[in-house]
Amino acid sequence: MNGIIPLWKPKGMTSHDCVMKLRGILRTKKVGHTGTLDPEVEGVLPITVGKATKLTTLITDHPKTYVAEVSLGKQTTTEDYTGEVVDQKNISESLTLEHCEGVLKHFEGTITQVPPMYSAVKVNGMKLYEYAREGLEVERPNREVTIYNISNLSDQLKIYNQQDVRFSFQATCSSGTYIRTLCVDIGKKLGYPAHMSHLVREEAGSFKSNESVTFEQLEAAKKDEGVEKFIVSPSKPLSYLPTYIANTDEIFRFKNGQVLSVPSTLKEVDLFRVEDELGHLIALYQQHPTKAGQIKPFKVLQS
Repeated sequence: MNGIIPLWKPKGMTSHDCVMKLRGILRTKKVGHTGTLDPEVEGVLPITVGKATKLTTLITDHPKTYVAEVSLGKQTTTEDYTGEVVDQKNISESLTLEHCEGVLKHFEGTITQVPPMYSAVKVNGMKLYEYAREGLEVERPNREVTIYNISNLSDQLKIYNQQDVRFSFQATCSSGTYIRTLCVDIGKKLGYPAHMSHLVREEAGSFKSNESVTFEQLEAAKKDEGVEKFIVSPSKPLSYLPTYIANTDEIFRFKNGQVLSVPSTLKEVDLFRVEDELGHLIALYQQHPTKAGQIKPFKVLQS
């Protein structure tokens, strides 16, 4: 089994929990996830299986699409609804959905974020959440992320009380974007403390929610020995890369990671897929950095 499972991660499980459970279902240790989703968040989590685990980093770096709900009126330690309240303020009755919608567009493009203390970002060899659990505050490095598109999804503001006014938005963003932090920053722009009250990841790279599979489906398929039907070709998330179809004589050389002459049609391409005539991904190849006119393996999946 070599490929990708577009898993729908349920609430209450970490990404690592999902990997461990899938190792049991698939009966293989070669399982990896393509980016952490917080335990309280559900959504699309592509899982790499078998030799496709070599592609984990490439898949992780793809854009993601989320549907989030921001709650105005309170800020928390974790920047979501699970944390302790550290700031609060009554919401003015003059606040309108139009105000909120207008603020969203200020966040499109490249923005700077400060990762939350309760996150897996490492500072001096320790994860920020490890510092946070010990009650320590450390300087956090700024990071640039890109919000490709952000739009309001609400028809009206949900007013639960003076310190809990909510609206929802959809955002497509670069890998590494913290939606929790985005919610806090949206609140600051509106003049209020805020936190993220709900989050769902709808898309991860080329995988969409309607293509995802649940643990229940996988468990049922396991009984019928049909789990493989849910494993997608590793070529799918790499469809943006040019493809070279290797003939029978070339396949052996690509499978063994040999340095070869660059195909005439790919002289200007930095990275490309190599597939056999049946569409099976054999390897990823790149231009050789020191040998002009030559290519070398980037990742070999079949050997």
